[in-house]
Amino acid sequence: MKIRQLLNSLVLLSAGITACTPTVQVVVPNEPITINLNVRIEHEIRIKVEEELDDIFALDSGLF
Repeated sequence: MKIRQLLNSLVLLSAGITACTPTVQVVVPNEPITINLNVRIEHEIRIKVEEELDDIFALDSGLF
């Protein structure tokens, strides 16, 4: 008799534990994902101009 009560309580306990497990759902968005890539390329231009100016103002260029 006690074994049957123990089994019944274990069944009820396991059913109660599994009923309380959280569920995770992954939902696909309705709109497409957009990635904004506003990148400034200004630094490349500055480096090129600075290198050219360094070449012009070099000591061995004869400018000064």
